[in-house]
Amino acid sequence: YDHPLPDDYAPALTEVQAGYYYDSRAAEPLMNMLEAAADAGVSIYVTSAFRAMSYQVVLYEQEVDYYRNLGYSEDEAITLGGSLVAYPGTSEHQLGLAADLVPPDHPYLTESFENTDGFAWLDEHAADYGFVLRYPKDKYEITRIAYEPWHYRYVGVEHAQEMNRMHLCLEEY
Repeated sequence: YDHPLPDDYAPALTEVQAGYYYDSRAAEPLMNMLEAAADAGVSIYVTSAFRAMSYQVVLYEQEVDYYRNLGYSEDEAITLGGSLVAYPGTSEHQLGLAADLVPPDHPYLTESFENTDGFAWLDEHAADYGFVLRYPKDKYEITRIAYEPWHYRYVGVEHAQEMNRMHLCLEEY
């Protein structure tokens, strides 16, 4: 919310998996990380990466509508919806530096992903490739986004390792 992208923001993109694109500056580290996981016997794939503004609008409006339909007030629906789907123009997916990663045996974007081999591997190795778990369980008050154990953001190896060492989310770092 605090740092929206310019309306004309358009990152240079590279296809990292069939139908999924990532910021070209970080595509190679992402592909290397997924390959290293596979070499270790852990299959992880991209289930969401770059999102155009139009798609982010649809996702956000669907989430807010869901809470409206449950009977929440407009303000409550916006708050609840925005804690799960970023307001258009503020999503890291629109930036092209976020990827939702899951193993084939758990293709769901649910907290139970944290109990998979894929999560365990990412938790141990993602920083070595420049990635951080973007919305940790204990950082909601800071990030204002619900815990997403599947959502990884590229920040570079040095920064990722330092953030992990100090147990900091991006806002704190």
